[in-house]
Amino acid sequence: MDAIKKSTAAAVESTAAAIEPADTNQPMSIAKPEGFSLDAFKSKRSPNLAGVETLLTALPHHNMSQAKDWVRLHADEENYWSPEYCFVNVPILGARETLHLIAEDLAMQYLPSGRIQRFRLALATKPNDKFFLCHVPSQNLDNLFNKSNLEGCQQAKRLWTQLTSRKDEGVDGYKVDVARDPDAFPEPNWPKQRLDQLIGVTFNGRMITSEDHPGLLRLVGARSMP
Repeated sequence: MDAIKKSTAAAVESTAAAIEPADTNQPMSIAKPEGFSLDAFKSKRSPNLAGVETLLTALPHHNMSQAKDWVRLHADEENYWSPEYCFVNVPILGARETLHLIAEDLAMQYLPSGRIQRFRLALATKPNDKFFLCHVPSQNLDNLFNKSNLEGCQQAKRLWTQLTSRKDEGVDGYKVDVARDPDAFPEPNWPKQRLDQLIGVTFNGRMITSEDHPGLLRLVGARSMP
């Protein structure tokens, strides 16, 4: 009889052990279907669609001193510095004068030479890829302002450079400074757009190529065409 009781108790203990809850602190293992993988969902690319670079829109344009910051100019002078172009300021109703590109033949035919500006445009940036088109002197380089300006532009192809006018000191020209640490700012991430594309979008609507352009008519005091 005792043997039967012992046998029954052992069976109960065995059954209880079999139905004891598993340790909830242990991670649950889930069998993965054969061939299953989440690799296709990994993020591996730039947020830009198909890795396409975001195209720049119209850029600010001014000389280096007007940046009032450290500046770099593109080192590829052949492709990212323009030839000398002709420009003219046109008064705009409700706004200050706006710089226009103008065909040289039209400028020489209709405008006093003193109204025509001549300079180059170079792709430039302030720290952290704040791009602009830099006015680079190409005339009257014996003038100390133009001379020191051009020296700063050339230096900025290699080094972070800042120009400050010395006019308040009674000195003609710019003070050309270089950043204390060459790596103070990240190297520019230059856009791949061609310079002519950047100039075209920047001066869109402000390119005087015909005698009936509203900008030229305004400059010569002629009625606008109906």
